[in-house]
Amino acid sequence: MGYHIAFSKPFQLKPRVCQISLTPYLHFCTSIPAPGEDPISPNPETTASPGPKPDPKTETPNVAQEKQYQRIPRAKQQHRSPEKLEDIICRMMANRDWTTRLQNSIRALVPEFDHSLVYNVLHGARKPDHALQFFRWVERAGLIQHDRETHMKIIQILGRYSMLNHARCIVLEDMPKKGFELDEDMFVLLIDSYGKAGIVQESVKMFSKMKELGVERSVKSYNALFKVIVRKGRYMMAKRFFNKMLDEGIGPSRHTYNVLIWGFFLSMRLRTAVRFYEDMKVRGISPDVVTYNTMINGYYRHKRMEEAEKLFAEMKAKDIAPTVISYTTMIKGYFAVDRINDGLRLLEEMKSVGIKPNNVTYTTLLPDLCDAGKMTEAKDILKEMVRRRIAPKDNSIFLKLLNSQCKAGDLKAAVDVLDGMIKLSIPSEAGHYGVLIENFCKAEEYDQAVKFVDKLIENDIILRPQSTLEMESGAYNPVIQYLCSHGQTGKAEILFRQLLKRGVEDPLAFNNLICGHAKEGTPDSAFEILKIMGRKGIPRDADAYRLLIESYLRKGEPADAKTALDSMIEDGHLPDSSVFRSVMESLYEDGRVQTASRVMKSMVEKGVKENMDLVAKILEALLMRGHEEEALGRIDLLMSSQCNVNFDSLLSILSEKGKTIAALKLLDFGLQRDCDIDFKSYDKVLDALLAAGKTLNAYSILCKIMEKGGVTSWRSYEDLIKSLNLEGNTKQADILSRMIKGDDKSHENKKGKKKASVAA
Repeated sequence: MGYHIAFSKPFQLKPRVCQISLTPYLHFCTSIPAPGEDPISPNPETTASPGPKPDPKTETPNVAQEKQYQRIPRAKQQHRSPEKLEDIICRMMANRDWTTRLQNSIRALVPEFDHSLVYNVLHGARKPDHALQFFRWVERAGLIQHDRETHMKIIQILGRYSMLNHARCIVLEDMPKKGFELDEDMFVLLIDSYGKAGIVQESVKMFSKMKELGVERSVKSYNALFKVIVRKGRYMMAKRFFNKMLDEGIGPSRHTYNVLIWGFFLSMRLRTAVRFYEDMKVRGISPDVVTYNTMINGYYRHKRMEEAEKLFAEMKAKDIAPTVISYTTMIKGYFAVDRINDGLRLLEEMKSVGIKPNNVTYTTLLPDLCDAGKMTEAKDILKEMVRRRIAPKDNSIFLKLLNSQCKAGDLKAAVDVLDGMIKLSIPSEAGHYGVLIENFCKAEEYDQAVKFVDKLIENDIILRPQSTLEMESGAYNPVIQYLCSHGQTGKAEILFRQLLKRGVEDPLAFNNLICGHAKEGTPDSAFEILKIMGRKGIPRDADAYRLLIESYLRKGEPADAKTALDSMIEDGHLPDSSVFRSVMESLYEDGRVQTASRVMKSMVEKGVKENMDLVAKILEALLMRGHEEEALGRIDLLMSSQCNVNFDSLLSILSEKGKTIAALKLLDFGLQRDCDIDFKSYDKVLDALLAAGKTLNAYSILCKIMEKGGVTSWRSYEDLIKSLNLEGNTKQADILSRMIKGDDKSHENKKGKKKASVAA
């Protein structure tokens, strides 16, 4: 297959990994650390402490097994590749599904299986289900008969991944069938595995099963059970099993007491923990550093620092050297009761005896120093951490440091916090930068704030998928507003579009971007922002619309300005008269009279009655261009809105410029609505119609004028009658002649004009 294989010697076994699980000391993920464990973290590198070595009789199965079952290197052969056979098999299993084809590949690769190879493959398997399938396959295929060690290995793996039913079946069913004698170590593994999975009752059942199957129980199995029970707060059950252990004649070990004391403190049973501590000494079992650390931690959590101080002094008097855990717990206790100076004093003592603070110590110190306002000390601690390249266990400390330094007014120290994060290889997030940006903006040091914005954009910090600390509105809104008002709207938009991808939909930021683009003469970009806001249902600001419209008008794009005006009205904003006038005037001057007319219509409908001079120009242009119906509709709207319309001026202009049909329709419209029009306007329209040879139109409108009681001094009656006769319209001529004679008799004394205004 192209691999260079190094074969192993049979029956020479050693797993090449660190020990798994059950150790003499506890490592639980709980609020109170297990004995021998850091009061904050179960990091084994920080929890090592001096004291008596574990009793081999009570040593957990993993430790004893690893010592007995040592794997020696496989026989080295002169090959180009040093890759071991078990490594090749593990890689094949990791990259392929467990199929017959994979089984055949492994079988072809291995000329002969031995226990060392099987053990190492189980240990190196990356998927627990593949490990189990491999374990069963090699035996069913007759390639090997498993021994105790390979059984123990698969039980460890299954327990670690909570595949507990399989582990249970192997111990209680498969191994007895194969003739293996069950022992305590196997049950300790099951008890511990069920406990880590949180299934306390199953752990208890496994413990009871030992007696049923005749497996002798010792303090080792009791200790495993105690860890499971107290981890879940079952302190009463722990006491019952402790008494049962004594009844069976099994004496507790130091580790037993350490576990129980830790568990009682976990359940906030201070008196019970102290009673067991005293019972431990009565039985002649000397407390070790783990015991003292557990007691000190328990007292600190009950804010009983006087008792903790006595124990701390007692352990030193007994020549039990305090560990970093001891000092860290005491410091945290002092901080918890606001004895900050005592905590700092103990920190100096710790350093003076050669014990260096670890990451847990720093994690303890920094938040409490911030809360106490000891920012100088916090700054010094951070410098020490950076110098020693030690990162705290909780990265949220840095956010607290940033906020605290900014609150204290020391922005330089806040910047140093961010630099420290970078030097310690701690991922900086948008929220960290946001704190600095916000506070630099508050201090009006906008150049510094913009520098941090540049870093955010350049490094795509906002868009990092693993980021959990978002930038707050108090940070991005001030800097976006500053950028938009100082000609850097493009940069502001890049920043906000990244925020938008993170779900930020801030109306203030949107409106600032619109205003910025409008001021910089890029209204299309501003309008695009408006569209985004519309799609997301975000309220749009009237001032932003106004600036956008003005920007379009400055660029000479009145049609786009009108579109923006329509959007503004649709959003429920009422533009002021100046906005309407600007758009109408720009459209009018651009020759878009009908579009200007529609803007005028919107203006009147919204109750805006200023700028009537421009309205008259638009009406005149509509009539001159032959859009009579549209013009008459606008006039009707104006009249219903109590706005003045100067009919005489419009009729005069239309007559003088030969727009007789438009003049005729306008005069007819006025007569139908009983608008008072100057008789001179009648004369001008009639003259224009007669001059254009439109005698019937002149006859028709003259009849309507006379029916409405209008009086005219028109001197061209005879010319109209003559024209009607010449054109063969004798009937109309005769009617007009009789009407004129009758009118002269009834109105011979009435002169002047009739003019009534349409009330404004």
